[in-house]
Amino acid sequence: MKKPLLVAAVSAIALAAMTVAAPALAGGRDRSSPPQTGTPVTLTDGLTSPLSLAVQRDGTVYTTQNFIGQLTQVTRSGTASVAASAPGQEIGAVSERGGTVYYAQNAMDHSSSSLMKMDNGGAPTPVADLWAYENSANPDQINTYGFEGLPQACADQIDPSAPPYQPASYTGVIDTHAYGSVALDDAVYVADAGGNDILRVDYDGTVSTTAVLPPADPIVATAEVVAQFGLPTCTTGYNYRFEPVPTDVELGPDGWLYVTSLPGGPESQELGARGSVVKVDPDSGEVVKVASGFGGATGLAVSPKSGIIYVAELFGGPTGSGQISVIPRGASTPSVLLALSSPAAIELHKGSLYVTTDSFVPDATGNPQPIGKVTIVPLGGPGGQGSHDDSD
Repeated sequence: MKKPLLVAAVSAIALAAMTVAAPALAGGRDRSSPPQTGTPVTLTDGLTSPLSLAVQRDGTVYTTQNFIGQLTQVTRSGTASVAASAPGQEIGAVSERGGTVYYAQNAMDHSSSSLMKMDNGGAPTPVADLWAYENSANPDQINTYGFEGLPQACADQIDPSAPPYQPASYTGVIDTHAYGSVALDDAVYVADAGGNDILRVDYDGTVSTTAVLPPADPIVATAEVVAQFGLPTCTTGYNYRFEPVPTDVELGPDGWLYVTSLPGGPESQELGARGSVVKVDPDSGEVVKVASGFGGATGLAVSPKSGIIYVAELFGGPTGSGQISVIPRGASTPSVLLALSSPAAIELHKGSLYVTTDSFVPDATGNPQPIGKVTIVPLGGPGGQGSHDDSD
């Protein structure tokens, strides 16, 4: 019961503005409170599954079109062009540093994964083989997922070849799906949604494990859940732990890495809003929960000045159509900042949020439509972009 929709949809495809105003800023001094937002503006549109995003200092945007294997460059005027292409593969996990753009190139069936780079608009070159590292290290084999304390006689009734295609209990398997990244002074850090970990890739290509995310909080297998997943009735009342699914990683002003995580299993809210934000000590690998209760947490941005965290909830909001939430520095409870349609990736740049929207809106056949956008949301209220003093 791992990743049936957003992450596993890559394989399936290969086979087949309401604004909620935040409290007013008292003279602009209270940087711990959420800002207000101005009117969202579309920078470019016509994108297919834009699930990752990076913004350079000059305002040039790089966005992935994951399921068609393209990395797209968007100028400040909104002109889009293909920066890199890998037909038949997935491109995602884009970040940038000093004019160099980093991204992941993944096989649709997760049988290969590489971190790539482009220096100042040059040709793509490989940095590291992420699949080779996962295949040799399998960092999340230390985790146990599935039912807790289930009697063996009941476990024997679960057929892993039938939905939901998992044994009653299992340890982390070999799987890699680089989904988000951030390029820092010392290394590129990768959120691996298949490996359930944060990887460090040194600039010489050396790969190591920074942290393994712990299993998601347990879900009680109620009679309704048992019926929904077609599980044996003897599983009723037992706890089930899904895999964590890290989707984005950013650096906070405290030196920790901040990570969004899908809850495994249904990423929508049918089992509740179970997405979370955690922070990771890049030195020790300690993982601390920051906040939970998100409907599909697929991206985040962290202000280096205020410490405010902005979270893209792909399935957030009362109708599950998407929203941006905000966590003030030191808080553990998110609040709604803005309702946006199917937001996936989010970055903070010069007092505005850059968000990919309409990112995963399936058509009648279940394939995402080419209607994705890069949307710019000014912060600080309609009267003054960037007046909240947030920047990239």
